[in-house]
Amino acid sequence: MEKIGNGTFVILFELVENNTSRLASLARRIFMKLEILPIKTRKVLPPKDDITDIIKHLPKLKQGDVLVIASKVLAIHQGRCIKKSEIVNQKSKIINQEADYSLPMHNTAGSDIILTIKDHTLIPSAGIDESNGNEYYILWPKNSSKEAKRIAGYLKKRDGIKNLGVIIADSHTTSLRWGTQGISIGFFGLEPLKDYRGVKDIFGRKLKYTQTNIVDSLANLAVLMMGEGKEQTPMVIIRGFKGLRFTNKDLHRKLVIDPKRDLYYPLLKIFKRRR
Repeated sequence: MEKIGNGTFVILFELVENNTSRLASLARRIFMKLEILPIKTRKVLPPKDDITDIIKHLPKLKQGDVLVIASKVLAIHQGRCIKKSEIVNQKSKIINQEADYSLPMHNTAGSDIILTIKDHTLIPSAGIDESNGNEYYILWPKNSSKEAKRIAGYLKKRDGIKNLGVIIADSHTTSLRWGTQGISIGFFGLEPLKDYRGVKDIFGRKLKYTQTNIVDSLANLAVLMMGEGKEQTPMVIIRGFKGLRFTNKDLHRKLVIDPKRDLYYPLLKIFKRRR
């Protein structure tokens, strides 16, 4: 991975078909140029700010780009903020109001952290966050995939392009691992999965279950580049990622699993429905 300035990173993948002669191998190299462009903006100000003004920081997008936007920007745009001083000692009540499901016990990993499920995502405290909140709690945005569709439509028209993916991303935790990673909570414009079922592996065995989760993988990469502190980079452009399939269909339901069909249902079933 090579940094080429302005916070842009380029990853070059070299695929060599065989190892006959050095010159022949050089001639047969295929380069995939993957650019990751973090977009620095002004501060996004709770309790309400205009996402259209934040999007103005974007350069002209290209055909086949994927734009990843921090969920917090969208939440603040929607005014999904609560002043901390107004709910002293009531954060757990707000969490339970916002969650779809929660564990029946309190204090999962701290005095005000409850393990919850919201919008088909296992997430602490229903995604409510106070980092970069300026004394506000910031709730998760509503209708993230619908908002991603609206943003995609605006940017396609603005930049005269047909194929564009938009992902709304947040950070979350993974069980048995320290640290946060990125995950998508909404998306539009691209197929979320690459299906390997029925495809043969290198030994000729047909794969039965494997599907690659594209949108969460891209969200993870983008959130890593956004950072978690004072970087002020709430958007990342991923450019040159090969094999993406773009679409104008609403496919957010294609990504999620009915809990009863989930491999982890024996654990998930202990969660209590909140609403």
